Amino acid sequence: MKNQIIHRYLRIFGLLILLVSLTGCAYWLRAYQTYLQMGEFDRYFNIVVTDAFTLEFKEPILYSKDFVSLSKLYASEDDLTPTGRRWRYRFSKVDANNKPAVPEVKFYSELNFNKESRITSWSFSSLFLEIAPPKFLEVSLRSIGGAEINKDKMQLRGNTDLIEKISAELPKKATVVAKLGAPLEIRDEPEWEIYIYHFLLDTHGIEEGYEDRALSEVKLTFDKKTQELIKMAGRFAGLKVSINYKKFLDAKPDATEN
Repeated sequence: MKNQIIHRYLRIFGLLILLVSLTGCAYWLRAYQTYLQMGEFDRYFNIVVTDAFTLEFKEPILYSKDFVSLSKLYASEDDLTPTGRRWRYRFSKVDANNKPAVPEVKFYSELNFNKESRITSWSFSSLFLEIAPPKFLEVSLRSIGGAEINKDKMQLRGNTDLIEKISAELPKKATVVAKLGAPLEIRDEPEWEIYIYHFLLDTHGIEEGYEDRALSEVKLTFDKKTQELIKMAGRFAGLKVSINYKKFLDAKPDATEN
């Protein structure tokens, strides 16, 4: 217990050094405060699953301007709502020349802000849930509370040892491909196949030097034996996401056991 406390304070101290070094970047402090909230997930967040997956912020910290500062990208839609504003990021599947795929395949991510411009909810549409099922998306968010922090790359790596594992079915390749269509590329490995898709964000006013962020390359790794989706990795509006689904699963019982 004592070692865990020491480790936590060292981690906080390291992040404070990073934040101080980023002069003028107040949004990094707010991002770090939100990271700390993830350590008490149920106190600060709520999850609602319907056709979409929504993460609700009970005590919001991040401002709408922080998302532009962090991603260097603007939302596809910016609408006024009775409680504040709604930003929607629309992604469309494209071919090798960044032209819309036929048939059309789209998904969106939606952010809602209150009248103080602080985020109150973050949603992902049903198509996104085909590659990031709700149970796995929730447990990956919960794992951020114990995440390892890479100060050089400014990345979080979720700690799966600190969360309760889940029992859930992994998506099958046939089901995923039926929803997303044929991939742009297939990489053949000894034990798995990696399906690569490109999605283009409908955005505007991209800052010079960040044009590539509008293009999302999504890599889906399928186990050859089981045909299950075991990993998803991609970048969505500047947000890098990588989920190894098997790390969140309960160990399956041996079929030979009585």
